[in-house]
Amino acid sequence: MVAVGLGTIGLNASTIVAATLVQAIFAVYFLRHLTFAISALQTVPLDLHSPPVQRRFTPPVTVLVACRNEVSVVENLVHSMLAIDYPRECLQLIVVDDNSDDGTALALQDLALLHPELTVVHRPGTAAPGKPAALNTALDQVSGEIVIVFDADHEPRRDVITRLVRHFEDPRVAAAQGRCAINNGNDSLMARMVAVDYSAGYLVNVYGRQAIFHLPAYGGANCAVRTSTLREMGGWNPTSVAEDTDLTIRLSLAGHLIRYDVTAVDEEEGVLTLSRYWRQRYRWARGHQQVCRDYRRAVLSSKRYGIAQKVETMMFLFAFHIPIITALAVGLAVLWITGIAQPLDPLSTFVLWTLLFLGPLLELGAGILLGGHPRRDAILLVCFLPLFFVSAALCTKAWLDVILGRGYIWVRTTRAAGESPAAASVSAEADTQLVRGPTT
Repeated sequence: MVAVGLGTIGLNASTIVAATLVQAIFAVYFLRHLTFAISALQTVPLDLHSPPVQRRFTPPVTVLVACRNEVSVVENLVHSMLAIDYPRECLQLIVVDDNSDDGTALALQDLALLHPELTVVHRPGTAAPGKPAALNTALDQVSGEIVIVFDADHEPRRDVITRLVRHFEDPRVAAAQGRCAINNGNDSLMARMVAVDYSAGYLVNVYGRQAIFHLPAYGGANCAVRTSTLREMGGWNPTSVAEDTDLTIRLSLAGHLIRYDVTAVDEEEGVLTLSRYWRQRYRWARGHQQVCRDYRRAVLSSKRYGIAQKVETMMFLFAFHIPIITALAVGLAVLWITGIAQPLDPLSTFVLWTLLFLGPLLELGAGILLGGHPRRDAILLVCFLPLFFVSAALCTKAWLDVILGRGYIWVRTTRAAGESPAAASVSAEADTQLVRGPTT
């Protein structure tokens, strides 16, 4: 298509058409960012200072965690689960050891002996790899009406279950998502940036999707799902490296409601280095792009969505393609700078780059304000500018890997606790697992 365009209208005209399309896409997303930021700044402070929840609804709940090579955090994980304030007779705790080889299995066995309320499920090495497959392994043993999933490095606040399950009093609600915050933001510059990114994501973006479109996402951790609905849908998708986004769309297409509770909080580790950031966000990009390919037609043809909901859902699914558009914009700039193609007029060029950066920076700035970050974190907005280009590179690579037929991989996020950089590198290689080949 590119070759046909170049041959038909020439390089200069092709770059003008491409730049115009890029401007239009950036403009639409800028309005989305702006709307979410305004909505969040107006209403999030009120929600964050809501009074304690009066417990009146206590359905049986199963807390479910999948672990692979998590020996550095697993003891803290179990203690955090045991500290949750919820009636013991209504609470089941299950940890799945996903064929760990670092002492996690032994540590879990010792903890189970000390705490009989803890159930440990061990997966053999022949089992299908990845978090969704590990969660599915324990689904038959789930006794709770609601399943709440945490990741191994999470520290949920004591009232998180009470806040999440209250939404299930409405029988239309199939899932509820809580807010995740970073607890090691002072450990490195990257961790500080991730902390701001999480504040923007959970206090602005996810909040805006619920406030304006009633379409929050099930995020995969600190999240609850109705067990009967999950079983009806066949569990988590084991062929996806973004099982949370996959389940979000499946639930929504089936007519189920998802709720977001900004006050149901747990804390997790942020990645410390650029290399860990790349591995984590590449997995997110690869999985999110897969869900976009798998469900875009179903979304567009759905009779359950109105026009506004279809537009928002497609923008949500397309989010990890926007950095690819950014890479295209950089390519256009290179053509203009080198004189290979005639640049746009200065005003159009200014608008292009302003729209590119201003929208995300609005959300990040709002996240800093709403998340109570120190004033010095405002300087991090400058640091996010080069990180946008890192995101453009990793998202473009994820997209090209599919085009080139390279199989998907599932990579566990390396934990900060108890690991040196060298050990982290070895651990990342050990926990890279082939999930499946490309999807068209």
